[in-house]
Amino acid sequence: MTSPTPASARITVVGAGPGGLTCARILQRHGLTVTVLDRDAGPDARDQGGTLDLHADNGQIALREAGLLDEFFRLARPEGQEMRQLDPAGTITAHQMPGPDDLFKPEIDRGRLRDLLLGSLRPGTVRWGKGVERVGGPEAGPRVLHLTDGTTIESDLVIGADGAFSRVRPALSPAVPAYSGVSFLEAWFTDVEARHPEIAALVGQGGAHAADGERAMFAQRNGGDHIRVYLIQRVPADWIAASGLSPRDTDAVRALLLQRYAHWSPALRRMITDNDGPYVDRPIFALPVPHTWAHHPAVTLLGDAAHLMPPLGVGVNLAMLDASDLALALANAATVDDAVRAYEKTMLPRSAEHARVLDGAAEDLLSAEVPDFADDESAAPGR
Repeated sequence: MTSPTPASARITVVGAGPGGLTCARILQRHGLTVTVLDRDAGPDARDQGGTLDLHADNGQIALREAGLLDEFFRLARPEGQEMRQLDPAGTITAHQMPGPDDLFKPEIDRGRLRDLLLGSLRPGTVRWGKGVERVGGPEAGPRVLHLTDGTTIESDLVIGADGAFSRVRPALSPAVPAYSGVSFLEAWFTDVEARHPEIAALVGQGGAHAADGERAMFAQRNGGDHIRVYLIQRVPADWIAASGLSPRDTDAVRALLLQRYAHWSPALRRMITDNDGPYVDRPIFALPVPHTWAHHPAVTLLGDAAHLMPPLGVGVNLAMLDASDLALALANAATVDDAVRAYEKTMLPRSAEHARVLDGAAEDLLSAEVPDFADDESAAPGR
């Protein structure tokens, strides 16, 4: 089959996260037609996660191409760039405060960013409740998306933006994410200034990290007077189930955590004892380094589907930069095949470079050494 022009192509993005929505927005700005499929029943079907820092040299570039950078700055929290490093006694050992005009990586809640992107798309662009089971059809295209409801959709270009356990990835690569050996347990704190003032004071306006070499905590201020805390441990991926528990067994899981953090200060242990509601288990997975694939003219990947890495501040930023590069390649190429080639020529080496830097870096989150806050890829957890 001859590769179609992007203007005539049926382009399907799988996954309505920041990467997929950014790609769709930029495609539409350039007059191209795109459909986004997502397995969620709707935009409010589940919690969208914590806060993100969008960097001037990647995520913000994508928002500029999307025509949304000014709106992002109106919603973002520059004060969220504050970073604190503490020891297990609760003493601050390093502290970075953003300058008054520092907009290099302001914070925005993931849900707010998603709403910004969704609101910028033409009505009906996202088709909710459309989970993809697998991608079939000839390599040259058109490809056939087999959905979980038993229906199929034919597409001239399938863009896998469907995250760590992508259903599109197997059409290009046999690679599967491997457990890093490090796991996060997420805890939520609401109405923190009134209900959790000690924790609010300890965390400040941005993030606070403490570690002892075997375990760690990272607390992160979110919008709306919320804080999320990630309890970070070197444990088997199934450590909760192996204890005969589920993450929703809050009191029993808390008792295990209090044993593991027994020598930490009472001020830091409040992040274990005072959370509002159950924990969320988030074992950390990563794709092999480097992750590449042979070119296919009608399928490609972006974001975590292409290059899942430890959560050290580059995930969403790279996903959005991928999305921008791919959308611009499609806007400027003669054929879909040409656009995919041009995009992968840029994206694959870039992602391999980042992945090499972060390979095994989940272990660094447990380090008690004072971090170099100027190093964007090792300063603190965050996607």
